[in-house]
Amino acid sequence: MPPKTRKVAVMGYRSVGKSSLCIQFVDGQFVDSYDPTIENTFTKKLKVRGQEYGLELVDTAGQDEYSIFPAQYSMNIHGYVLVYSITSEKSFEVAQVIYDKILDVMGKVTVPVVLVGNKNDLHLERVVSTDQGRRVADNWKAVFLETSAKEHEAVSDIFTRAILEIEKADGNLPSGNGCSIS
Repeated sequence: MPPKTRKVAVMGYRSVGKSSLCIQFVDGQFVDSYDPTIENTFTKKLKVRGQEYGLELVDTAGQDEYSIFPAQYSMNIHGYVLVYSITSEKSFEVAQVIYDKILDVMGKVTVPVVLVGNKNDLHLERVVSTDQGRRVADNWKAVFLETSAKEHEAVSDIFTRAILEIEKADGNLPSGNGCSIS
C-alpha cells in the first residue's frame, strides 16, 4: 500500500520553537540559534498503526494577533499543530487567536489540531500552567501535549497524534479512546 500523504501546518507566535520542533522531529537535532522563519517544508515518512504516511510539515513564519491568516495555510492542509511557549502568556493567547482564524477560514466547527506547550524544560520560567493548556485543548476537542524540542521530549508524539486526529476527522479511525471488544 503506498504511503498516504498528509500535510500539517505548524503555527504559532514567533520564537516559540516551531522550527526547533520540526528539525528535532525530522533530523533528531536541536538547533539553538534563532533565525526567524519565512516558511520551510520538511518531509518525513512515519508509520502510524501499521499505515505508512508521508508527512509534509509546513513550518510557518511566526504569527501575532494582528496577522492576516495566510490563505495558503487553509488549502490542502490536513491538520494543524499550534505551538506556544509555556514561558509566554502572549504566545498562548496568539495560539488561541490562530485557532479561531483557522475555524473562520475553513468554515468548519472542528479541525484536526494538536495544541503544543513547548519549552517544557524551562519549568522555572513557566507562566502558562499545564491545566490552562489542557482546558483550552479540551474546549477545542483537540489533543494537548507539553514538549521540549531541546530535550527531545514528546516531539514525535506531536506528529503521530496529528496524523491520528486527521484520520479520525476523515472517518478512518473510530473516535474516542475507548476500547472495543469484537
